[in-house]
Amino acid sequence: MSADHAGGPAPGQDDDMSARPGAEPGEGVRTETAFVIVTGMSGAGRSTAAKALEDLGWFVIDNLPPGLLFAMAEEAGKVKLAADKVAAVVDVRSLAFTTDLNAAIEELEARGVRVRVVFLEASDEELVRRFENVRRPHPLQGEGRLVDGIARERGILREVRANADLVIDTSTHNVHELRNKIVTYFGGDDRPGLRLNVVSFGFKYGLPVDADLVVDCRFLPNPHWVPDLRPMNGLDPAVSEYVLGQPGAKEFLDAYEEVLQVVAAGYGREGKSYATLAVGCTGGKHRSVAMAEQIAARLRDRGVEVQVSHRDVGRE
Repeated sequence: MSADHAGGPAPGQDDDMSARPGAEPGEGVRTETAFVIVTGMSGAGRSTAAKALEDLGWFVIDNLPPGLLFAMAEEAGKVKLAADKVAAVVDVRSLAFTTDLNAAIEELEARGVRVRVVFLEASDEELVRRFENVRRPHPLQGEGRLVDGIARERGILREVRANADLVIDTSTHNVHELRNKIVTYFGGDDRPGLRLNVVSFGFKYGLPVDADLVVDCRFLPNPHWVPDLRPMNGLDPAVSEYVLGQPGAKEFLDAYEEVLQVVAAGYGREGKSYATLAVGCTGGKHRSVAMAEQIAARLRDRGVEVQVSHRDVGRE
């Protein structure tokens, strides 16, 4: 995945498009519009995400200063762009990035517009590799090293990442995999409720950085120590039956299914539309895969929209 690059210049903005103090909620802005802000680390795939949204019929403006977000939403409402779906890609090149972004989001939500923030993340090592591949400096690097620019950007974006509705870690994704994730989250009908990404992983390879919830399956016996099961993974029926048949497996699934219902209801009350549940075992091959599939199946039966992926299968 190549590093992001700025798109064309942002459209000119007239003085009468700025936010007007004292305006009534919804004035000049279509409150039924789905409004998404795409931000995150430089090199993590913002341009790829923007192109995917455009292909899905969203009206997308790239490289927009945060201070112009409300003006863009207001103008979209005036001209009634096919724009029940509007997205803006913003980055940290504005010195007042966090302050401007928070102010813009507060202004939009005060007028009744539901704003969702998508944050694209990647590991330092992967970001360095991507920048070196395209031989471009980091936008915040200055006279320092590439890693200095990345560290500075992480510091500026810490609060934004913490408050994002959806965090996508692209460290192991190519452009096609990232595009597929965007299609999964934004390509369907705008149905209410939580969209959950369930990902299995191996603790020895590290926690998924975009996890909202983490499940540890290492309390179950490891099929790795069963010679016939060792070469298989949790998608194989023999492994799944072994894992789910162990004492405590069904009891855990029954209890955790109820916990997730409480969490999902709470997320709904807080307006959180997306979440990632990471299910781990030692190597991410047997127990976590089988349990992730079972958790996803149970949630689908309850009407939750679920996507499943297995980060570390085959990694050994």
